[in-house]
Amino acid sequence: MSTPKRIVVLTGAGISAESGINTFRDNGGLWENQRLEDVATPEAFERDPELVQRFYNGRRAQLAKVKPNPAHIALAEFEKEFAGDFLLVTQNVDHLHHEAGSKNLIHMHGELKKSRCLTTGKIHGQQADIDATSLCACCGTASLRPHIVWFGEMPLYMDEIYQALEQCDLFISIGTSGNVYPAAGFVEVANSVNAKTVEINLEPSRGADTFQEALHGPASVKVAEFLSTIS
Repeated sequence: MSTPKRIVVLTGAGISAESGINTFRDNGGLWENQRLEDVATPEAFERDPELVQRFYNGRRAQLAKVKPNPAHIALAEFEKEFAGDFLLVTQNVDHLHHEAGSKNLIHMHGELKKSRCLTTGKIHGQQADIDATSLCACCGTASLRPHIVWFGEMPLYMDEIYQALEQCDLFISIGTSGNVYPAAGFVEVANSVNAKTVEINLEPSRGADTFQEALHGPASVKVAEFLSTIS
């Protein structure tokens, strides 16, 4: 294909699944054996902060065991060589894109390795567990929450994401189900500005018919395969 000037890439759980991170939820509607309503809403945190913190402490600890796979690395290497504007938007809360070397990166659903102060809103790096005695670096009180976008909360950096989508000439969606909005609607924005739209997924997503091109198979193979076609 001809060389695009502005590329937006969206990644979802499918790209990290090949590194050993569980996908968003299983067929029973559970998230790592927890009901979403119990661990992934502001109401859950207000009701039982200890349970919610323990859940995310466990997920954060799992990150020590995972590494970027060839799909993460292919995106980072492509960005490094690409002469135009490149934005990588991920729905994932892991660190794998960072570790692979991606630079122009937006975590629209937050990050496990960060916490947020409930008093000031400031964001901090977070490696250790958070519990009722964990003190915030900016205010000295025990007011930390995971820096994660929960159900009922607005995803982060939406203005920047939509601005990039409205200016792009290539939109690539990798490893997403097409079930979760607003990300599931990004392809429609790209189509509205006549950008080329490509889905790379293990199998067709819910919105597969809205993309102009589809590559189905493991992201660890298909991402590098497609990027190599961009001259």
